[in-house]
Amino acid sequence: MGGCFSRPKPVEVKIEVVIPEKERSKEEMSPNGKASPLIYKVNGTARHYHLEEHPIASNPYHNPKDVVEASVCHVKDLENGQMREVDLGCGKALLIKESGEFHAVGHKCPHYGAPLVKGVLSKGRVRCPWHGACFNISTGDIEDFPGLDSLPRFQVKIEKEKVYIRASKQALQTQRRTKMMAKCISLSSYNLSSTNVLIIGAGAAGLVCAETLRQEGFSDRIVMCTMDRHLPYDRPKLSKSMDSHPEQIALRPKEFFRTYGIEVLTEMQVAAVDVKNKIAVFKDGFKMEYNKLLIATGNTPKALSCKGKEVENVFNIRTPEDANRIVKLATSKNVVIVGASFLGMEVAAYLAERAHSVSLVELEEVPFKKFFGERVGRTVMKMFESNRVKFYMQTEVSELREQEGKLKEVVLKSGKVLRADVCVVGVGAVPATGFLKQSGVNIDSKGFVVVNKMMQTNIPGVFAAGDAVTFPLALRNNKKVNVPHWQMAHMHGRVAALNMLAHGVELSTVPYLWTAMFGRSIRYAGHGEGFDDVVIQGDLDELKFVAFYTKSDEVVAVASMNYDPIVSKVAEVLAAGRTIRKRDVETGDMSWLTGKGS
Repeated sequence: MGGCFSRPKPVEVKIEVVIPEKERSKEEMSPNGKASPLIYKVNGTARHYHLEEHPIASNPYHNPKDVVEASVCHVKDLENGQMREVDLGCGKALLIKESGEFHAVGHKCPHYGAPLVKGVLSKGRVRCPWHGACFNISTGDIEDFPGLDSLPRFQVKIEKEKVYIRASKQALQTQRRTKMMAKCISLSSYNLSSTNVLIIGAGAAGLVCAETLRQEGFSDRIVMCTMDRHLPYDRPKLSKSMDSHPEQIALRPKEFFRTYGIEVLTEMQVAAVDVKNKIAVFKDGFKMEYNKLLIATGNTPKALSCKGKEVENVFNIRTPEDANRIVKLATSKNVVIVGASFLGMEVAAYLAERAHSVSLVELEEVPFKKFFGERVGRTVMKMFESNRVKFYMQTEVSELREQEGKLKEVVLKSGKVLRADVCVVGVGAVPATGFLKQSGVNIDSKGFVVVNKMMQTNIPGVFAAGDAVTFPLALRNNKKVNVPHWQMAHMHGRVAALNMLAHGVELSTVPYLWTAMFGRSIRYAGHGEGFDDVVIQGDLDELKFVAFYTKSDEVVAVASMNYDPIVSKVAEVLAAGRTIRKRDVETGDMSWLTGKGS
């Protein structure tokens, strides 16, 4: 592979829309009942694409044997703003009443299976209590992330004051629905060295961008490239579930990429981008021309700079293989983790019951102090200490010592020497944007790609998303921020895709993240950077609390443990543009937040 190539010639593109059978009549129609034409520019030429028309069917379920219908309650059993999990005999559904109307959708969040009945219902959508994904109650469509799939939607009818749900048995079992997508089925005329959309990076931002393009009817060529050897996978599990194998954490199976014509080039690194000629140059010399470009390269973990850093069994976690190898080497051995970051703390928690000893070295006085505040940080630290994790705070590593080439000891600047068979480094990361330095793409002093609310860079047709960008956060008066978290990367990818298609969509999501340690989760929503006070309700010692982060008189973020669905409720309030004042949360009366109604 390699060499130069000419600009791609306009090609005749056949379109096939892949529609799950049970979704055909629901998905493809515009409100007037006609199939809507899709108009996109391909290689500079405007084209009209029509989804295949089907008559509106009174019965959307093509296989009668797959259908179940059941009476689930009396019409007066639910008040407006209430949700109920109902059993149809071969599976459950979530029944919702809002503004006098009943809706029925899947009852489990497709992301990790959270019970949505414990989530938050607000203005036509339900938000997951665990990780904040949002679903439209009328369509089941996913509207905020994490996760890729939507909820199945079921028919509801009222007869003689009783509520009936008619549902597909298969949908009741799977509890998820992949949106209808277009695909390109005629690639024979393409120059292999050119693509309409090139996505550099195959994390959440890249994959959601590709899927959104297909969901919107885009049917030209899409190529994703990644330095990784695997198809896109659930990266948070590398530190939360370290012995997961790549196929267990794959976000989509191989067949998905083949079906929808999303090409993934693995173990391919882009070395430079020529934005004037719209060419990406790969490390091996191969060149690819593009029409639209998404930069979604994420971060590169920082390495230690101390003496002995090249010793064997010192790891950054970048791949499933890294995580798997650490678990294998750490079992019944001595582990030292450098950095009380989210990654460092999650790894410490995961290895605590597997390793002989776990020691954690951190420059700060308290873990998570800048993110969660000192009181919550000390509570977390105490939880770790009760699980045999030993902390060495306000110091750093001065030397890694080896015996026969393998790690033997970690020497701290305090003079302490720790026995160590394995060392895991979690001291932060830098944006993987070095290849853009001569490109003309605007990069800030820290190496982040600067984008606007539509994920556009300063170069027309070049977008960027995910951990490697700074963007205006509506929640904080459009302050330019970097939010290197899973949910945000999903939303960046979606917004970038919609604006590649000139939809003019602006990013307006509320950041939402979580960390899992010793079977407990801390959930967090908002952007607390620069907070000046923390208002805590509940009991820190009992690990049942909610912490509100305030700046001046305003709540800018919230964190909780064992206090669901408070974080999702606050996220909905913030998403609606409402301001939460410090005095609102100081009283301890949070009934206005925890109510399920809108």
